Amino acid sequence: MARRIDYYDDPDAPAPNSLVPSVNMVVENEAGSILMIRRTDNDNWAVPGGAIDLGESVAQAAVRETREETGIECEVTGLVGIYSDPKHLIHYTSNDEVRQEFSILLTGRYVAGSPQASDESRDVRWVRRPDVADRKMDRSMRLRLADYLSGKNTPVIN
Repeated sequence: MARRIDYYDDPDAPAPNSLVPSVNMVVENEAGSILMIRRTDNDNWAVPGGAIDLGESVAQAAVRETREETGIECEVTGLVGIYSDPKHLIHYTSNDEVRQEFSILLTGRYVAGSPQASDESRDVRWVRRPDVADRKMDRSMRLRLADYLSGKNTPVIN
């Protein structure tokens, strides 16, 4: 099975060989719970997201990735930040790609649908804000969610 391995400031990490713009989406429902997935490639919890395809905007990619990974329709409502720390590398074992992090984190509002697992998500749930920190996740996702939950009025650029 293909795996995703995240490295942070690790001298033993493989050298990066790509930089792929990607987008993640923090979607809240009417109760204020956050839509989260348990990834199939590393078993960590995360908010939905993925690479931006040629011919689509950042917002279109965020809505598409959320729908594909969770079954939830949403609309974009804002920007949390842009994350491009060169110390964070992501190794995809299926093709030996090693990406330098480049992710845009958007906020979204639930529109329709019910949580459904996919090829990329073994579990999809609405998680109450106080329970988000209890989930097993990579440090970069934990940082992004902390930035979102802090309620800052200005985007994070790192």
